[in-house]
Amino acid sequence: MTRADLDKQPHEVAEMFDGVAERYDLTNTVLSFGQDRGWRRATRAALALRPGERVLDVGAGTGVSTEELRRSGAFAVGADLSTGMLRAGRRSGRDVPLVAGDALRLPFPDETFDAVTISFALRNVVDTPAALRELARVTRPGGRLVVCEFSHPTAAAFRKVYLSYLMRSLPAVARGVSSNPEAYVYLAESIRAWPDQRGLADRIAAAGPWSRVGWRNLTGGIVALHRATKS
Repeated sequence: MTRADLDKQPHEVAEMFDGVAERYDLTNTVLSFGQDRGWRRATRAALALRPGERVLDVGAGTGVSTEELRRSGAFAVGADLSTGMLRAGRRSGRDVPLVAGDALRLPFPDETFDAVTISFALRNVVDTPAALRELARVTRPGGRLVVCEFSHPTAAAFRKVYLSYLMRSLPAVARGVSSNPEAYVYLAESIRAWPDQRGLADRIAAAGPWSRVGWRNLTGGIVALHRATKS
């Protein structure tokens, strides 16, 4: 079984997600107790997309998040490093464009999109500031960024329970539903090592040229939506 390490080498990350592609969406729904659907809807709402706008969904995986964005009437394109995930999405009949693309070298010209988003994938990129700058490159001035990512529960008692689930129960549950349970050991470790809400906001602001950075907690802070505008 293939899993990545926390140094997040791109070929290892891609191979790991290739290995979980076939049952990835099902596994996410089981592990999140169905909350993943609401997180996708919240991401779409935070982007405030209008019909006819162009939005890029980076780390789109099988394209389930890209299809959610298309419900706004915008033209939505998904990009992902894992060709296995993209193939699984196409086999499942996703009716959105899905292209192979590294978050550090996106295959689009400057200022192509009105909005960009990355869900549960920024923490898997080897160079977070470079990825944020690359997202800015393909976004028009005044365009929007929304990062949907695991974060830190805000209540101390809930945080303790959550971390116990994350490090003990999540890999065990994954063994029952995932095609590559070892990958979920890495995913749990990467969530625990990821910065909190303020820490990610500071990274986005420092990467530039993102401004007006703010966030909103979902599910008690298990997930946070960070929003910013390209200056």
